[in-house]
Amino acid sequence: MPVTIKYLDECKQHGKPIVALTAWDYLFAQVLDQTGIDLILVGDSLAMAVLGYENTLPVTLDEMLHHAQAVRRGVKRAMVVFDLPFLSYQTSPQQALHSAGRALKEAGVQAVKLEGGYPAMAETVAQLVQVGIPVMGHLGLTPQSVHQLSGYRQQGTSPKSEERIMAEAIALEKAGAFAVVLEHIPANLALQITQKLTIPTLGIGAGSHCDGQILVTSDLLGLSDWHPSFAKPYTNLRKTITQAVQAFCSEVRNFQFPESKL
Repeated sequence: MPVTIKYLDECKQHGKPIVALTAWDYLFAQVLDQTGIDLILVGDSLAMAVLGYENTLPVTLDEMLHHAQAVRRGVKRAMVVFDLPFLSYQTSPQQALHSAGRALKEAGVQAVKLEGGYPAMAETVAQLVQVGIPVMGHLGLTPQSVHQLSGYRQQGTSPKSEERIMAEAIALEKAGAFAVVLEHIPANLALQITQKLTIPTLGIGAGSHCDGQILVTSDLLGLSDWHPSFAKPYTNLRKTITQAVQAFCSEVRNFQFPESKL
C-alpha cells in the first residue's frame, strides 16, 4: 500500500519510527522504494550533491522539477515530498502556491517541504493546506538561510533560540503542516518538540527521540567527499566505485577486457 499522511500519523501514534532518505533520479528512487522506505525527499541538496554548487541556494524550481519527475517515475510505494527551492516560495503565499502547484501537477509528488516557521511561513503553509497541498515544515538548521546563520551551525543552543524553534513548530502544526523536519538541534529540544506536537517529527542531526530519521542518501552511502558530523556512512561507495573503474581502466589498457573470442 502507498504511504499516506494517515500512515505517518499512525506511525507516530504507535511509536513506529519513520524512515526517510533523499533521491534525485529514477535509479536511486527505484532502489530506495524497493527497500520499503516510508518517505523519499527530492531535496534541494541536489544543488550540492548532484550539481556541484557550494550550497543549496542556486538550484532553480525548473531543475528541481526535472529531477522530481524522474524520482516519481521510480516510486510505487513511498511518499514523495518535493523541496521548494530558495526564492520559489518566500516572496508571497501566491508564489508558494504557484511553485507547489507545479510540483504536484508536473512531477506528481504528494507533498512539498519548505523552510522556516513563524510567522510568515506559517501563514504560507496555512494557505497551501487550505487549497489541498500537503506541507512538511523544516526547522532548526535551515540550509537556505546559510548566510544568515553564519554557516551550518547547530541551532537551538540558547534559551531564546530554543523558544523560537518551539514556537515555530507549534505554529506550523496549527497552520496544518503534516510533519516537520528538525535539523541539527540539541536532542533535548527535539524531544520536547516531538512530545509537544501531534504531527510526526523527522530528525537529521537532532538525536534519537524524533518520530523518524532522514539523511541525505549520498552521505549514507559514502558517496560524498564530505558529510556532516551527524551523518553516518553505512558503506563507502565512493571507494568501491573508484576501485571498480580503476580495474576497468587497467583491463582495457592491458587488453584484458573484453576477452578475445578468437
